[in-house]
Amino acid sequence: MEANRTNTGEEEANCLIPKGGPIYISNLISPLTSVPEFQNSVLRQLQELEAELDSHQLAESEDICYHTRSRKGHAVENASTSIEPSNGCPGTDLDGAATDRKNGSKKQKRRRMNDRHIEDTYIKKVDKLAKIKQKQDEDKATAKLHALNAISKISEGSIPSSDKIERMKSLRFTSSSGKAKSADVKEHIPVLYPETILCVEVYHNIRKWSKVQEFLVLGRQTLTELKDKICCLTDQVMQKAGRYDPSGYFLIEDIFFNDLRDPCAIDYSEPIFDWLRNSPDDAMRKWESIITGELQQKQRSVLGSVTPSRLPHFKAADMHKTRFCEFRFQLGARYLYCHQGDCKHTIVIRDMRSIHPDDVQNRAAYPIMIFQLKPRVQKCSVCKITRASKVTLDDKWARENPCYFCDYCYSLLHSKDESLYDEFSVFDYLHE
Repeated sequence: MEANRTNTGEEEANCLIPKGGPIYISNLISPLTSVPEFQNSVLRQLQELEAELDSHQLAESEDICYHTRSRKGHAVENASTSIEPSNGCPGTDLDGAATDRKNGSKKQKRRRMNDRHIEDTYIKKVDKLAKIKQKQDEDKATAKLHALNAISKISEGSIPSSDKIERMKSLRFTSSSGKAKSADVKEHIPVLYPETILCVEVYHNIRKWSKVQEFLVLGRQTLTELKDKICCLTDQVMQKAGRYDPSGYFLIEDIFFNDLRDPCAIDYSEPIFDWLRNSPDDAMRKWESIITGELQQKQRSVLGSVTPSRLPHFKAADMHKTRFCEFRFQLGARYLYCHQGDCKHTIVIRDMRSIHPDDVQNRAAYPIMIFQLKPRVQKCSVCKITRASKVTLDDKWARENPCYFCDYCYSLLHSKDESLYDEFSVFDYLHE
């Protein structure tokens, strides 16, 4: 079954998810980090920015005071030169008078030049501040395109104003919107601040390059809350066959997070730990092939260069007792999600940011699915109209092998009452 990628999930709710933040670059992996470290770095940057703004304002005020004092000094100097000396009479020498006039004109020119310089300085500062203000307005306008206001808050259930609706109608194609399942939101739990939102991607179990789902998860949520939201066709098949297994694990860095909520659950990591203990050489070779790749391994065998590597000290933890803010990870790194025995998915924690006022403020709505791969459903091979519900193998009267049928077309050719033949296998066709 082939699938086409789409940027919109099912229409399940009425809230839009704000977009923005750092630009995501594929295959770029961050250093080891955690949610508390991110929150501390954000707080530190805000404090540094506040201190920088305070120092800038102080420097501007000192500059203004300096120019004010200089102007006062010029005024006093002008007044002193205009006052005649008290201990003598005004001079009657024409040459002395001409010299005084010449000196006075020079001082006036110097003062006018200083005044012009001060005015030019202020004009330049005003122009600079105007450019900064214009740039801020442009950034705000750009941010509004990527962070749309919610149509209606899940927590309030209020009807949005008409101007907001019109604005979002005009911008509905500029930003992909995430949907929250309104049926799953049964109560309102306010979000505790400070809170961090993580963007988690889930990839296909066979087509490893194909992203199937994307979620927004809160830093205080447990791993099981994300696991319960992940949809996989293997779960449906196993439920249909009556062999559903509630077990599973996330492998993030060197920790196996096992889902052991159900009494019948199996610890998938236990056989792996047994293999690590009983076959350390095989485990080391496997680990080296993972971290170096097949090509570098061949180069090492030819060149003989040996770089010592250490096998990580793997640990196990309960998935339902672990929150995202309690372990370290790398943004952009590929981690493992395993369920139903051997169905393995790649998961990537793509982004981490502080919660925005336009985000959904109801904790019960998270994890929010903002992307769902839209499947290209197989139609009936006979009528070419209705969706297929059954698939047959080795059917001699079918045009294809395997062949897809809707219920009506299948009943015409394979009626239970008057079956023409039964040398074939039939299965329910489940849509991914």
